[in-house]
Amino acid sequence: MSPLRRGLLALVTVAVLWPAGNAVAAPPAGSGNAATPAAGDPASFASGLELPAAAGALAPNLRPGGLLSWLEPVATSTGSGHRLLFARPRGDGWAPPQPVVEGTDFFANWADLPAVVELPGGGLVASWLAQAGEDPYAYGIRLAVSKDGGESFAPVGWLHRDRSENEHGFVSLVPRRDAGAWAFWLDGGALDTGGAMQLHTATVLGPSGDTVTGEEVLDPRVCECCTTSAARTADGPVVVYRGRTESEIRDIRIVRRTGEGWSEPKTVADDAWRVSGCPVNGPAIDADGRRVVVAWFTGGEPGPRVRVAFSKDGGASFGRPFDVDSENPRGRVDVALLADGDAVVSWLGRGDEGSEVRLRRV
Repeated sequence: MSPLRRGLLALVTVAVLWPAGNAVAAPPAGSGNAATPAAGDPASFASGLELPAAAGALAPNLRPGGLLSWLEPVATSTGSGHRLLFARPRGDGWAPPQPVVEGTDFFANWADLPAVVELPGGGLVASWLAQAGEDPYAYGIRLAVSKDGGESFAPVGWLHRDRSENEHGFVSLVPRRDAGAWAFWLDGGALDTGGAMQLHTATVLGPSGDTVTGEEVLDPRVCECCTTSAARTADGPVVVYRGRTESEIRDIRIVRRTGEGWSEPKTVADDAWRVSGCPVNGPAIDADGRRVVVAWFTGGEPGPRVRVAFSKDGGASFGRPFDVDSENPRGRVDVALLADGDAVVSWLGRGDEGSEVRLRRV
């Protein structure tokens, strides 16, 4: 699937699944700054798309390649639970939904989403959150694998080594070139010993054939509950996330895979946003070759903004960031690169009648 179609599908899905009473709109006139490109006409590329999810569905997640996953509530013999399903695009609609797993131990929420990702060779890997203890916020990341195109899934256990009753989530999965996928997630295993939330990585179903290998800590101190986002460049995988300093500066950072291993964390832009609690507002990244785009929300001075920055060297450096919306947006960003080098950004803005899903070509 082309970057354009992938991006448009993602944006349309966000628009359609947003609760009634919200709108898809262009940013307000005068938003951003002098460096901000003019907004494109949203009517030229935003339209409704009938979705295969049942009433009451939640946690939609559209992946590159068009795989859409979501959760639906179900009644089981032991109580209420959830079912994870996915569907592929077919023509102007969707193929019939296919189930992945169901149970009563899902940690279902609006911010931390399950995913179904296609692997090299046609396999699929699914991830979701499951309760991991008596504490309501003790949860971890479960995996399942399909080798028959999604007709059946085999559970493969936890993604992370740590089994403490802490938070583990906000996983991003990126297919490797050879086999399997890179996984990136927030890991709370160090919290019991006075540490902070950390960014971890591992390989899922890599060339060795093992389920999960090579778990490493990429950043020992990160924001506790902001989404991660990852992509594969010509140089290797990259992941963006919200960092956290000792002085509670929570700006966006990037880590890259290089020929020497994983890079040190680097700040994408020095917004200097100091906030004592997690804003639940992570960044988004997309890549094509060595072109990379990152979009994010910040509440730092001079006020809440949605920002974008581009890289031409695989994320090693970024040009000067610019504001896409500085009219007190809510954030919740996504971004997709287009074939001509532009990008489309989506975010949740504020309009006269409430929240709006906004799109802008930059």
